[in-house]
Amino acid sequence: MYGCEWDDETGKAKGYDQYGYDGEDFLTLNLETESWIASKQQAFITKTRWDDKAQIAFYENYYTTACPEWLKKYVNYGRSSLMKTELPSVSLLQKTSSSSVTCHATGFYPNRAEMFWRKDGEEIHDGVLKGEIVPNNDGTFQMTVDIDLSSAPSEDWTKYECVFQLSGEKDLFTKLEKAKIRNNDVNVSSTTMIIPIIVAVVVLAAIAVIGFVLYKKKNAKRPPSPVENPEVQQQMLPTA
Repeated sequence: MYGCEWDDETGKAKGYDQYGYDGEDFLTLNLETESWIASKQQAFITKTRWDDKAQIAFYENYYTTACPEWLKKYVNYGRSSLMKTELPSVSLLQKTSSSSVTCHATGFYPNRAEMFWRKDGEEIHDGVLKGEIVPNNDGTFQMTVDIDLSSAPSEDWTKYECVFQLSGEKDLFTKLEKAKIRNNDVNVSSTTMIIPIIVAVVVLAAIAVIGFVLYKKKNAKRPPSPVENPEVQQQMLPTA
């Protein structure tokens, strides 16, 4: 394992180069003493061969100068994505009026986020089920946290709130209000109202078509009026 660390506040950089074997330390490079440290007796032969001043000077230059410079470049290249944050839209969902209430946050970035329920300002865990953070198709993330309020009096619901936390941003609070909850009961009610309306429209259309057909048939069977009959018109002409 090798690499370097850079402190952007102090500007100090340090490197490390370590070898392990069978899950235990074996050899470690000490840049201050410019020598290798053998953690096991079996590593001593390799340490003696690698304790070359010129080679260690090369390692020191790489880990304290070249490596930090590349690290700074990569941080600058990725700053737009590494430092970017996006807050989510938060919704309260419920399948039915007796189901658990789901707090759903979607569209946040990065995925280092937390979300929980609390009552009267205190985080609660009983009856709470937290889901995993999953990615969206646009690179953002979403997560859910459910709470079972079947035993909670309806007048106490306003004491609950969903809290979403994203590193570097202010917390988002969503107060539990029944008017804000979206559930399938509303959809069922709307569908129940729409179906009779559609049926009524179809019935009226059918009645109109039947009426038009009957009207056409009646007119087709009716004999022409005297005024419309040419023979009658000829007899009605005055004679000289």
